[in-house]
Amino acid sequence: MRTPTPQDKFTFGLWTVGWQARDPFGDATRPALDPIRTVSELAQRGAYGVTFHDDDLIPFGSSTADRAAHIARFKNALDENNMKVPMATTNLFSHPVFKDGAFTSNNRDIRRYAIRKVMTNIELAVELGAHTYVCWGGREGAETDIGKDPVVALERMREAFNILGQFVIDKGYNIKFAMEPKPNEPRGDIFLPTIGHALAFINSLDHPELVGLNPEVGHEQMAGLNFVHGIGQALYHKKLFHIDLNGQHGPKYDQDLVFGHGDLKSAFFLVDLLERYNYEGPKHFDYKPMRTESDEGVWASATANMRTYLILQERAKAFRADPRTKAALDKSGVNELMQPTVANGEGWKEIAAESFDAEAAGKRGYHYEELDQLALEYLIGVY
Repeated sequence: MRTPTPQDKFTFGLWTVGWQARDPFGDATRPALDPIRTVSELAQRGAYGVTFHDDDLIPFGSSTADRAAHIARFKNALDENNMKVPMATTNLFSHPVFKDGAFTSNNRDIRRYAIRKVMTNIELAVELGAHTYVCWGGREGAETDIGKDPVVALERMREAFNILGQFVIDKGYNIKFAMEPKPNEPRGDIFLPTIGHALAFINSLDHPELVGLNPEVGHEQMAGLNFVHGIGQALYHKKLFHIDLNGQHGPKYDQDLVFGHGDLKSAFFLVDLLERYNYEGPKHFDYKPMRTESDEGVWASATANMRTYLILQERAKAFRADPRTKAALDKSGVNELMQPTVANGEGWKEIAAESFDAEAAGKRGYHYEELDQLALEYLIGVY
C-alpha cells in the first residue's frame, strides 16, 4: 500500500488530534496541543490540510492584538509546511451563552451575536483560502418539546442562513456552506438531524446553490441510517460539498472512532462509492484519538485514518476490476438498473399496453449473497 500524499486531500480538524480526552466522567488525559505543532505533524504524515473552529485557533474572548498574533503564527506554519485550510467553521456550542442554541436560541440577542461570530470567522476562512464553511448546529435543539417551537425554530435557522448567504454574495467571497446533520448529542434532539432533513431545508433558502452538506459517518449511523445510501442521495442532488469520515458502532453516543474502526463493511462500500463517483473534495477525518492514548498514540491514530482509507480504496478498485465481480454483477442484474425505465418517446400508454408474467419474474434469484461474499473476501484480503 502506498503512503499518503497531499494529492489524496486528507484533512484533519485541529479539534481532532487536539482532543485532550475529557469526557463527562473524567478529566483530560493529554496536554493541549499547539496548533503549530499539529500543522507540522500532519504535514509530515502526508496530510493535505487542517481545518478549525474559530475557538480552536483563537481562544474565546481574545483581544484584537492577541487574535492577530494567533493568526500570524498559524499562517506562518501553513506556509512552512505547505498545508492548506480548505474548510473552516465556528464554535457555536461550547460557551454557556449557546446553551439554548445559537441560530435558534429563544434569545434574539444571542441569535444576532451568533451570526456576527460566524461572519467574523468567514472573513478569516477566506483569508486562509477556504472554500467551504461547515455549519454544525450542535446546540440547535431541545430537551423538551415545550422548550422550543420547531416550526418557528426552522424559520430562525432559515433567517440565519439567508443573512450569511447574502453576506458572502455582497462580499464577493468564493465560499459555500456545508450543513452537518446530527440527530442528538449534545442536545436531546437536534434540528435537521439527518441528510434528508437538511436537503429539504436547503431548498427553502433564498440561495440554495450556496448551501450543501457535510455528512458524517457516525452521525447518520447514530440515527440507525445507512451512511452509504445517505451519501448517494447527497451525490444525486450534487450537494456533497464536504465529508467527515470516522467510525461508529451503531446507534450509541457519538464515538468518533478512527475511520473504518466501526462498521468496516460500510466503510468499504462508502470508499467504493466516493471513488466511483469521483468525489474530489477533502477527505476530512473528524475523529478523536482514544482517551487511553499518549501523544505517540495520537499521531499513530491520525496515520491510521489515512492508511485505512487508502487500503479500502485499493481493495475497492481491485474488487470492481475483478472479472468475477463483473460476472457476478451481470448475473445479479445490478447493471440493469442503469437502463431507464421509460425509453425516449415512451409515456404511460406504452407501459399500460404491455403484458408481463409476474409469476415467472418472481422466481428469479438475484445472487446478492454471492456478490456480498465476494466483496467481503476482497475486504479481508482473500484476493
